Amino acid sequence: MSLPKLHRNTWLHVGAAILLALGAMLLIRLHNAGGATPATESVQAGRKLAEAWCSSCHAIDAGGSRAQTTTAPDFVAVANMPSTTELALKVFLQSSHPTMPNVVLTAEQRGDLVNYILSLKHI
Repeated sequence: MSLPKLHRNTWLHVGAAILLALGAMLLIRLHNAGGATPATESVQAGRKLAEAWCSSCHAIDAGGSRAQTTTAPDFVAVANMPSTTELALKVFLQSSHPTMPNVVLTAEQRGDLVNYILSLKHI
C-alpha cells in the first residue's frame, strides 16, 4: 500500500526543510569557528581579571613584571605556545593545579580570561 501523493510530498518537504536548517546551522557554526575575534569588551574584562587575580604571579602583558619568587609563565608566552587553544585554556582553568591557587571562575569569567590571553598571541 502506498501513501497518498499529498502525504508523501509533505514528508519530502519536511525532510528537505530539516536538511536545509541543519546545513544552515553547520555553516553558521563553521563561520563562527573560523577565527572570529572575540568582542573587545570580553578581552578588556579578561585583562581586568588578570590584573586582579593573576598579576601577582604572572606577567600579564608584554611589558609586565611579576613577583621575583615565582616561576609562573607570562601570559604572552602561554598565548604563543603551539598547544594553546581556546579549549586547552578553558580546560586548564577548570582543573586544579598544585602550583596555582584554586580560583573559581564563572563560565563568562573563564571565557573573558581566555579571550584576553589569546589576544596576546604573536606579541
